[in-house]
Amino acid sequence: MAKEIFMPKLSSTMEVGTLLQWFKEEGDSVEMGEPLFEIMTDKINIEVESYEEGILLKKYFNVDDEVEVNACIGYIGEAGEKVPDSPPAPAAETESEEKGQGNSSVETAGKTVSANADSNENNDGKIRATPAARRVSRENDISLSAISGSGPNGRVHQHDVEQAIAEGRLAVTPLAEKIAADHGVDLSQITGTGARGKIEKQDVLSYLESVNVSDQEPVASPAKRIKLKGLRKAVADKMVESVQTIPHVTLTSDVDMTNVIALRKSLLPVVEKDTGYRLSFTEVIIKAVASALCKHPELNASLIGDEIVMNKEVNIGLAVAVENGLIVPSIKDVNQKGLAELTQISKELGRKARENKLKPDEMRGSTFTISNLGMYAIDAFTPIINGPETAILGVGRITEKAVAVDGELAVRPMMVLSLSFDHRAIDGAPAAAFLTNLKTNLENPYSLLV
Repeated sequence: MAKEIFMPKLSSTMEVGTLLQWFKEEGDSVEMGEPLFEIMTDKINIEVESYEEGILLKKYFNVDDEVEVNACIGYIGEAGEKVPDSPPAPAAETESEEKGQGNSSVETAGKTVSANADSNENNDGKIRATPAARRVSRENDISLSAISGSGPNGRVHQHDVEQAIAEGRLAVTPLAEKIAADHGVDLSQITGTGARGKIEKQDVLSYLESVNVSDQEPVASPAKRIKLKGLRKAVADKMVESVQTIPHVTLTSDVDMTNVIALRKSLLPVVEKDTGYRLSFTEVIIKAVASALCKHPELNASLIGDEIVMNKEVNIGLAVAVENGLIVPSIKDVNQKGLAELTQISKELGRKARENKLKPDEMRGSTFTISNLGMYAIDAFTPIINGPETAILGVGRITEKAVAVDGELAVRPMMVLSLSFDHRAIDGAPAAAFLTNLKTNLENPYSLLV
């Protein structure tokens, strides 16, 4: 009997997965435990292994398709077995279709969405449609916005799209639809020159040119639009949630890095010989932060619900910039590690992050985050807290400044630290005490080696 292949739910926040590639084609044999496809989740790329063995009978989705969690994306079975031509509706969707009428509240994957049945748009303006409906509409260039869904809350189903195709409703290519939307053009005013009257890009541009010529206005080039999806969307959602739900307060302090520079210079050959990596200022800062957190545990806490969780482990999240996003791998038990070990771990995690090879466990469990922009011409910034953590440290560049030293003017390498903290869990005084202690650690870094 053919077995369904489902889009896995790999985190509590995951609602859709993006197919990056299939490792098998229809008709290929599949062994249990063999990589079957690769997806992008909230933050990382993961290869999904097969739980069945047999022949890959059907693939319902292609590369770059976004698929809801728990949706059927294909079938594995014996050669010649019959499987549906389109993916079956998820169990939760089928149940909602039986029960949902008028205004309703549909619970899917732990998330409740309330909407009026007269509208088939989500709160963010996205058309409600099943994965099968999106696939059929895409294959036939039918705009979902022109279809009234028959499902709960106006959700568009596959048969709705097929009916629209049979009735010869408006067919338009995605690019033509985007250009029309950019210029506020009613597509019903345009005659399509494509197959079966399909409206294509040139049809919209020709219409715009005729309108603009009559109005003696130039044709404006459509703006480039990039869909917010994958890692970029995950980062955006996380940042919005943090800013909207956490009362941020940011404290700054100038640090004299003279002694850190001297310490790094003396340890460079030692650490490089031991690990193969060059010690950077980042590892010294990580070590100094861990030492300060041990003395000020309230900054190493997490706010979960209405409880402040005092974490026993000191796990430092290190923000790493990757293509089209930001990833925060976690260095575990930093207070128990020396500078050589921290150098090796941080360099390897950074490399794996940039290559999309981080394991889920390497991205979990951080209790405090450091965001270092010292490699850029940035003196100070306001970092956004990585919830449920209660604080984050922003690190600026090291630059020479004229400062007073023992009553005399001197030029010293200075660096600005910016500490953002959650004022619900932490008051200003303990946050200031932590930052003061961190400043002391960095200005007297040899104490970190004791």
